[in-house]
Amino acid sequence: MDIFSVLEINFLSVLIGFLCIILVLINRCKQSLNSRLPPGPSPLPIVGNLFQMDVKQPYKYYLEISRKYGSVFTVWLGSKPVVVLSGYETIKDALVSQGEEFSGRANYPVLMKVTRGYGLLVSSGARWKELRRFSITTLKNFGMGRRSLEERIKEEATYLIEALRKHGDSAFNPKELLCNAVSNIIYSIVFGQRLDYDDNQFKFLLSVIDHYFRFLSSSNGQLYNMFPWVCQHLPGPHHQLFEGHRKLREYVKKEADQRLENLDRESPRDYIEAFLVRMEEEKGQPHSEFVYENLVSSVWNLFSAGTETTSSTLRHGLLLMQKYPHVQERIQREIDDVIGSSRSPSVQDRQNMPYTDAVIHEVQRSMDLTPTAVPHKMMRDTEFKGYCIPKDTMVLPLLSSVLSDPKLWKNPHTFDPENFLAEDGSFRKSDAFLAFGLGKRVCLGEGLARMELFLFFTSLLQRFTFSSTQPLEEINISPECCSFGKIPRSYYCHVKLRS
Repeated sequence: MDIFSVLEINFLSVLIGFLCIILVLINRCKQSLNSRLPPGPSPLPIVGNLFQMDVKQPYKYYLEISRKYGSVFTVWLGSKPVVVLSGYETIKDALVSQGEEFSGRANYPVLMKVTRGYGLLVSSGARWKELRRFSITTLKNFGMGRRSLEERIKEEATYLIEALRKHGDSAFNPKELLCNAVSNIIYSIVFGQRLDYDDNQFKFLLSVIDHYFRFLSSSNGQLYNMFPWVCQHLPGPHHQLFEGHRKLREYVKKEADQRLENLDRESPRDYIEAFLVRMEEEKGQPHSEFVYENLVSSVWNLFSAGTETTSSTLRHGLLLMQKYPHVQERIQREIDDVIGSSRSPSVQDRQNMPYTDAVIHEVQRSMDLTPTAVPHKMMRDTEFKGYCIPKDTMVLPLLSSVLSDPKLWKNPHTFDPENFLAEDGSFRKSDAFLAFGLGKRVCLGEGLARMELFLFFTSLLQRFTFSSTQPLEEINISPECCSFGKIPRSYYCHVKLRS
């Protein structure tokens, strides 16, 4: 080896060593600047705590850390500090007692990429308040109008029941049908009509939603959110996701343009038309939030969230009925006693069906659909629990820590409706039921979701008994993936028409 080769090797060694020292110094500088952040495990330069966690199930890592560092701690996702809140009292203190300070929405790269920072889900401050106020009012108006939400859901349940009948004795995967039925409810509110289950455009829209949530809940999604500047230049499923979302945005824009041509400003028929009316009213106002970008992203937020969360809960609930047939039988006895077979279930029936109500709540609690909720961010520098959390810091409320707390539930680690039943058999409410979140950013569609879950669930069990293609002990009720959210496992089942 000649002297130039030796010098080259030595130079590279010195350069690499120098860069490592620089990275360590930068990391220490960041930690010094954030010295009043809550404590947490020591991060590595650039990657943070990545190598210490399972990116497929990060919430389990957070639960483990909370046992050491307490109810407020800091982890580093890449080069960014993230404050995690654990336990009911701490989450309540943050999201309710100091709700305004914790009400921001963090810059989560995947969410920001598909929404461009517009819409209900990712906006903060004045924009979020304006859009949320409008959306709550609009959804309420359509729910209390000529056709109530209850009537829409009951009608859709009849289409779903008929579709299930066609399978007869054949085993099938109920995922698509459940997704179609749930999606049609929010679609009818946002777009003003329902679609046939075999409509190609409908299938495309639902495929975009499915890919979106699967990517968010995968390890690839976690890595993209940590290192977006790297991942966006690499091949991967995110490119297909973003292309599908681009086409969906075009679809929404086209629907809006068509409505604008014949817009009845006195009687809007759906969410899009109500938004367009406000756009016309505030045309020319330089700071108006009623612009196309907020319309398109808000429609996506409502349609995607209103489809995936409720359909996943129903799908998992029916799997649990197959795993625990005695629970299914007891629900059906309650249905027979309260509703019978000659009429459809109604929302008013719920108050007389404590066991069914308890089962639906327990399905949501035990599946823990969103272990860390959608990330929040601090709206200003805030003192909390003796620490100083800087403005714009990402905050993760660890909902799993509440929904699985043995101090709050009779049997936290198993599916057990007794968690929501009093000794006399009546339904027992719990403040620790945080399936829809807590505080100012609580799920906008909570009322709709509760209504859908009860009406669809009871309508299906009124007409059918669900059974698995596997022995009970082999039915796997664990989620298929569980990063950003939990995606229920796909399965095949049989349905038997009840006499």
